[in-house]
Amino acid sequence: MRPLSQAIHVGIIHPMIFPQVGQGEGPILETATKILDDEFFGAIEVSWVKSDETRAKLAKLLADSHVDIVYSGAPPTLNQKVDLNSLSDPVRRQSINLVKKMVDEAYNIDAKMCTLLSGPAPAPPDREKAMSLLAESLVEVCDYAKSKGKLMITIEGFDADIEKRCLIGPTADAAVLAKTVKKNCSNFGLTIDLSHLPLLHEKPEAVADAGEYLESCHIGNCQIKERSSPVYGDQHPRFGAPDSEVDVPELAAFLRTLSGMGFFEKKTATAKPVISFEVKTQPAENPEVIIANSKRTLLDAWAMLD
Repeated sequence: MRPLSQAIHVGIIHPMIFPQVGQGEGPILETATKILDDEFFGAIEVSWVKSDETRAKLAKLLADSHVDIVYSGAPPTLNQKVDLNSLSDPVRRQSINLVKKMVDEAYNIDAKMCTLLSGPAPAPPDREKAMSLLAESLVEVCDYAKSKGKLMITIEGFDADIEKRCLIGPTADAAVLAKTVKKNCSNFGLTIDLSHLPLLHEKPEAVADAGEYLESCHIGNCQIKERSSPVYGDQHPRFGAPDSEVDVPELAAFLRTLSGMGFFEKKTATAKPVISFEVKTQPAENPEVIIANSKRTLLDAWAMLD
């Protein structure tokens, strides 16, 4: 296997490793600088910034750093209860407008990709209708993004029955959605998160179900064995945390599947395919140490591919 840096751009999700900026405020520039100052990272995933002045400064910082930039729509989506598959027309219309604002912010910082998530899954009788509405919403968002430039829109699957309880969802369902949207929009694909696969009762190899629609990946960990744990569910503890699901062997299986899919050779919206750490610093943890943990885990897993 060739060197990691030749195959992918390793990224990290800024508001996860520094959760104090997840509300679009706080030490955004200072914490982003800590990532951008590290040449290990060829990509960064940033999110909403409520201050126009701070966003402009962040855009300058990102441009100076020569990295692939991804806009993470999850923090504003969850914070504002955005629901692109809502059965309520007013809620869905408001949600589409909020996502269009995210698209504008992504262009403001010269992002090449914007990751989104579906809304909550409705009761089973309404599931098919919700899937149709989600596809319709995504086509409108993709058309809007395409009218302004070359931004790639992706949707990321979240858990279906543990915490977020999203419509998307299982990887195979995400692929069906992508096939539908892609018929109308070339600028749409999937982001698959390794840390969400156990929450979906899927193995690391399930990333193969994304097929040709895969555009980027997140790698992280989760804990589903102990409900009383503060990191139970979709809390992205460090790799190798007690009773957790993902460490070097699972990450290696994920990477091996990606290699078999030809993902490392795929032409994407970013300069190289992006695989980003989605690891959340927990209280009493040092973010720099958690970043180092993540790097070691990835390097060890990559070495297993030889």
